[in-house]
Amino acid sequence: MINQKGIDPLSLDMFAKEGILCLRRAKRRNMERLTLACGGSPIHSLEDLDETMLGYAGKVSEVTFGDDKFTFVEDCKHPKSCTLLLQGPNQLVMDQMKDAIRDGLRAVKNAIEDGAVVPGGGAFEIAASLYLRNKVLAETKGKTKLGVSAFAESLLIIPKTLAENSGFDVQETILKLEEERASSGLPVGINCTTGEPMLPAEEGVWDNVRVKRQSLYLATVLASQLLLVDEVMRAGKQMGKPDNPEGMMGM
Repeated sequence: MINQKGIDPLSLDMFAKEGILCLRRAKRRNMERLTLACGGSPIHSLEDLDETMLGYAGKVSEVTFGDDKFTFVEDCKHPKSCTLLLQGPNQLVMDQMKDAIRDGLRAVKNAIEDGAVVPGGGAFEIAASLYLRNKVLAETKGKTKLGVSAFAESLLIIPKTLAENSGFDVQETILKLEEERASSGLPVGINCTTGEPMLPAEEGVWDNVRVKRQSLYLATVLASQLLLVDEVMRAGKQMGKPDNPEGMMGM
């Protein structure tokens, strides 16, 4: 029995004689997780007590790690919640482990909700950049070509960063990826271990669809806002100048 409030010593003694484990002062969020893990529902009064409101766990035990005590609730029939216990030599390692687990869980959540993934390792950016330069740029006229060309070049920042962080020559790596993509027509990404082109689908390297979509959207919006700021500042400087400097001097 797990109670969110206190349990008097007499009741604890009676439960102990019957071989029933009692835990008191449980946090509310832990109570909510236990309900999801074990089933059943919270009981607010003895009058509402019914067998259908009870949860089930095959094993409940108290384990001590260092100076901390943990209660393990295991072997639940239909668990909808779980707890990950992380152990490490120092706080830095613990923080890194927490961040890695959160990133992994979010990536899985996004993939399930999107129902799709895109090849990783810079494969999407390489393919999109080549498409803009080879197809869209040829069909575009006027100053718009400059924007398309700049956008195509900016997409390569992802594979360039991967190559630079892996210690490879950036330009050589990008040329290899573009040549491989053009010759094979397959989504080709960078292998951060060898620096050579690879097929992300075969290596199991994937990216979330919503992450790619959001990054493209935000990059475009931010670039537009920065250009708008430059235009406003330029217009402000022009407003302070006289329309006819020569006429002003003549007067």
